Amino acid sequence: MKVMIVDDHASMRKLVKTIVLFSCKEAIECIEFDNGEDAVSNYMTFKPDFILMDIEMGTMSGFEATKLILKQDSKAKIVIVTGNDARFARENAIKIGALGFVSKDDLSGIKEYLKF
Repeated sequence: MKVMIVDDHASMRKLVKTIVLFSCKEAIECIEFDNGEDAVSNYMTFKPDFILMDIEMGTMSGFEATKLILKQDSKAKIVIVTGNDARFARENAIKIGALGFVSKDDLSGIKEYLKF
């Protein structure tokens, strides 16, 4: 399984990667990016099975990166992983086509999405 982790904080990427590695029974290949631009430009090269995407990053938000990746591949499986647990953020994630939403306050929710 290939997983792309996109978050502007290295410590959060490390934590999410640890959860991913311990949650899956099969071999995992992870690639990490600290911004939405790099995630979008490298998506087709890496073709991950899942993307775990933060919202608030640098010049391109996770919402915008999600939209652009879904334009490249409408079947991309993107889960928004963010500290912004507002109702608007949850609704917008689903509206733009994300597979789901996980709050950074409870990262155990990531495990549920990796079962697909």
